[in-house]
Amino acid sequence: MTPEQLLAQRRQQDTFFKQHLQSPLTPEQKAAFTGLRYYDPNPTLDLTVTVERFTDEQIVAIQTTTGDTRQHRRYGTFTFKVDDEEAKLTIFEADYGFFLPFVDAGAATETYGAGRYLEPEALGGNRFHLDFNRAYNPYCAYSPDWSCPITPAENRLKVHIRAGEKMPEGDWVIKA
Repeated sequence: MTPEQLLAQRRQQDTFFKQHLQSPLTPEQKAAFTGLRYYDPNPTLDLTVTVERFTDEQIVAIQTTTGDTRQHRRYGTFTFKVDDEEAKLTIFEADYGFFLPFVDAGAATETYGAGRYLEPEALGGNRFHLDFNRAYNPYCAYSPDWSCPITPAENRLKVHIRAGEKMPEGDWVIKA
């Protein structure tokens, strides 16, 4: 995705949050909404990775922000570099497809503390496209009324992923 396409997608996301009936925001939040915050496009974090599949793809219960659990299959891991530091993440599989929750070193200061999400695109041959520029906050970042999977410990990184959506700020954000 080109930087121009990414920026256009972000404008569409802001319009969705401000106007759409299925927006995660309340009417009061929509009235005060000033837009989501993002890192500048970072082409070095638009990756094609090879996933090492688990031989025992365990079903795990991932706890949510409201105390429920959701079932996901541990699919495999991949490694990549960020600013010359190696990082490793686990991809999960759910009924709706692949799921990559992660927390980076900027959590609770630059990015949402409970983590951000991506939906990896399977390319075949255990290869996936992951564009961290498209990393987004779960809906629970905007209101505690939403239930979102909490990033498992194995996907808590010691590196900053300076791409994608930042922590929401503004009068429109409901504080937990």
